[in-house]
Amino acid sequence: MSGNNDTADRPREHCGVIGIWGSPTAALQVHQGLFALQHRGQESAGIVVSDGQKIRSRKGLGLLSEAIPIEDVAALSGHIAIGHVRYSTTGAKKIQNIQPLIMEYSRGLIAVAHNGNLVNARTLRRDCEARGSIFQTSTDSEIVVHLLAQPEHLGEEDPLGHCMSHLKGAYSFVFLTRDALIAARDPMGFRPLVLGELDGATVVASETCAFDLIGAKCVREIEPGEIVRISDAGLESRRFIPEHGVMRAHCIFEHVYFARPDSSVFGESVHEVRVRMGERLAKDQPADADVVVAVPDSGNSHALGYARGSGMPLDRGFIRNHYVGRTFIMPPEESRGGHVETKLNVVKSVVCGKRVVVVDDSIIRGTTSRGRIHLLREAGAKEVHLRIAAPPCRHPCYFGIDFPTSEELVAAGRSVEEIRELLGVDSLGYQSPEGLLSAVSRPESYCTACFTGVYQVQPAEDMDKYSMEPGTRNPAPAGAGAKVKGGEKGQGE
Repeated sequence: MSGNNDTADRPREHCGVIGIWGSPTAALQVHQGLFALQHRGQESAGIVVSDGQKIRSRKGLGLLSEAIPIEDVAALSGHIAIGHVRYSTTGAKKIQNIQPLIMEYSRGLIAVAHNGNLVNARTLRRDCEARGSIFQTSTDSEIVVHLLAQPEHLGEEDPLGHCMSHLKGAYSFVFLTRDALIAARDPMGFRPLVLGELDGATVVASETCAFDLIGAKCVREIEPGEIVRISDAGLESRRFIPEHGVMRAHCIFEHVYFARPDSSVFGESVHEVRVRMGERLAKDQPADADVVVAVPDSGNSHALGYARGSGMPLDRGFIRNHYVGRTFIMPPEESRGGHVETKLNVVKSVVCGKRVVVVDDSIIRGTTSRGRIHLLREAGAKEVHLRIAAPPCRHPCYFGIDFPTSEELVAAGRSVEEIRELLGVDSLGYQSPEGLLSAVSRPESYCTACFTGVYQVQPAEDMDKYSMEPGTRNPAPAGAGAKVKGGEKGQGE
């Protein structure tokens, strides 16, 4: 990725959202919940609160503790609150892009927090601007409010649902008005969104681990294509698309890497799914070695499964410095490479003179993997056998992950043997797509496009959608001829 600040801020990974209605300490509980979701975004954080009359907010760049110090939360009085931690999918790392966004239209103030990526964002923005809309940010999350303000949507029986039906791609939205909390999820269910309760209050969040931290109980997932509104009238649920006949496309990377292992995502324990992935990996990609070590923290559950499946002992070969953030979601490319040795240190007594199986969740660009192998060699490992719990990532993701072009992917255009040589390992084994999906209970409900090239939503022709900055255009992803599940070939890949 370019070192230029303007172009280095490219679409990356995902965000975390949380909301609560009906609690006298709503802001404090949202703040606590955001700590549990910090792994989903480390660029910025924001909280918006309503007391039924006034809407107040606090936002800032950096980690939650830096962006919103706990002493600032006391000023956020109200019984409704939403929060957001950001790792930008579109839009530069600027103050005005920090979510939740607060905007005013004919029906009053509204705040919005978004996890996902809209593949038709540029087209929708151009349409809105042609009608006179003036955008305040460069993020695709603002588009939904501009749509909501248009007369043809306001005149519908369900204005928000009518707007949602115009969006394509991945989105889990949480909205706040003066008197209500609203949550909505895209019809294919790309990103997780769950509903819970806490002492009579209602909570929504990206992951159940946020509920655990604040003492809330998970009730259910918010269904794909569902809008939930919580107000003095109670909880109202409605669908903006028919319930039947819609294909599901849960992001398999939530189970591979994104979600915390103590969360339940898409109805399944993340930890247990990862253990099953590791067990299947051991069966399909065995190694003649002495010890299994995980790349912490996201490889821990996978490695446990591999050790169980192989019968080899599991040991702590790497120690992670927990005061360094996740390198996959650390912009830009130069930052990732430079953080490898800061983030991990090798336990020499575990690997010296040993044949080591290293288990990791995935390889994206290869930068960090090369650094880790180098550390093991320096520590005296006799052999290094790398096993990856996911298949090779060869195709771009258009739904909010940090690889919008094939050129950024180490596996694109390379064989497994070529990747092995590049990384400098004695052997390299990837999970197969079939093996990966065998670890989940509803394999037909998952999107695996980054591995298979089969997209459930056709990539947009307007490929400059990833940069919402006026006057900028990103190059179109390589690898023309994307397959679209159930449709014609896409035009934009």
